[in-house]
Amino acid sequence: MPTDDRAETRITAGWHRHGAAWAAAVRGRRIASRAAVTDKALIDAILEQRPARLLDLGCGEGWLARSLAPKGIAVTGIDASASLVDAARRAGGGDFRVADYADLPADLGVFDLAVSNFALLGHDPVEHLLAALPQFLRPGGRLLIQTLHPLAASDSPYADGWREDSWAAFSDAVADPPPWYFRTLGSWVRLLSRHQWRLRELREPAAPGAARPASVLFIAQPD
Repeated sequence: MPTDDRAETRITAGWHRHGAAWAAAVRGRRIASRAAVTDKALIDAILEQRPARLLDLGCGEGWLARSLAPKGIAVTGIDASASLVDAARRAGGGDFRVADYADLPADLGVFDLAVSNFALLGHDPVEHLLAALPQFLRPGGRLLIQTLHPLAASDSPYADGWREDSWAAFSDAVADPPPWYFRTLGSWVRLLSRHQWRLRELREPAAPGAARPASVLFIAQPD
């Protein structure tokens, strides 16, 4: 990959360009790991926290808000992709806003739980987000991050760095999906610690009989 700046720009541009294809894949349940294990793992972890108000970071087309609305959880979702936010608003289930991780709106409110589901894809914006996020959580509030387990992406050297992605398994309409920044398990833990987040629990959801976990799920709270 080229420089961080160029990769970050490609992330933003790619999600703007391919929002419709992503929404169709999510709503059509075309992403096998999500259908088999990770969506349920996320919702189960959220319900254990019993939030009244939840901030969905990188909300995409709004599937999480629609899943939680019948359970009485008020969801505010933010995403940098205007097309995905538009799709979320049309489907309903929550309050959705266009916003960037590096510049969270001051009037977002205060939440019991902040959640990111496979949505911390960059480098610098994630650092900004983790530094700013505690002010949007009530005392005792927590952060839940689900991301691709590093063992599930072991075709390259086990080291932090930019990687190209492929959506071929669930979309034939996208030839140039946005890149993402790979972190080792240790790097994720250090990232949280560096921004004064205390890791309370680490889970590794896996499909029954799978040789490797599909994701890693971090539950943390501000120190």
